[in-house]
Order: sequence, then structure tokens, then C-alpha cells
Amino acid sequence: MAQLEHVNITVSDPKKTAAMLSDLFGWHTRWEGSAMDGLGYTVHVGSDQSYIAVYSGSDPAQTVPKADASYQTRGGLNHIGVVVDDLDATEAKVKALGFVPTSHADYEPGRRFYFHDADGVEIEVISYQ
Repeated sequence: MAQLEHVNITVSDPKKTAAMLSDLFGWHTRWEGSAMDGLGYTVHVGSDQSYIAVYSGSDPAQTVPKADASYQTRGGLNHIGVVVDDLDATEAKVKALGFVPTSHADYEPGRRFYFHDADGVEIEVISYQ
């Protein structure tokens, strides 16, 4: 059976984003360094089985206005889902980092909430316990 190895997202500060993801989810940096022929920088953060590559191009200040159109844009990133053992403890960490948890829901077979990180990336946090 195939498994997802990684996703790659563009962020303003790969080291800061990787540190946030490590703090929230207990992940570690697998690799970091120059990317795209030296025009960018990437940090691979996750577990030994899978990771998120957080990438910044040569000009981290360069942005494209985002009116949260990802759900209407083909190829847009809608959100990243992460399963945790303790949803309440993770939510406390999310709040301590200054992010606002939203869209709480209990559903079969678990519970979830969402938050947007400093770059506007939506992260869904799920627990099946």
C-alpha cells in the first residue's frame, strides 16, 4: 500500500514554522538547507515516516494576496490534518502560541478543531480517542 511521505508548503520563515510544528506535535527536523538551486531554504519537519517540507523562496517577503480562495483555486492547499493523542493539551499549546482555535466539532469517530498559523496555513487537529 502506498503512503504519503511529505507535503511541501511555502512559508515566510521555515525555521520558525518548523519550530512551531515541532513544539505542537513533538516532531523533529529531519533535514534543512538550501533549496531550488540555492534560491530558497527548506526545513523538513515531522516523524521518521513522514514530514512537511516548509519552504521559503529567495524573497520571503514576496506574497500573493490571499482572500482565502484556496477552496476555489484548483491546486490550492485547503488545510493540513494532524492526528494527536491529546486534543485538549494540543489546543492549550495552540492558544499559548497565540493562535485561535476554531470550528470545534465532535463527530464519529473523533473530535477536531482548526487554526491558522502565522502564514495563514489552516491546520486541522484531530483526535480519535
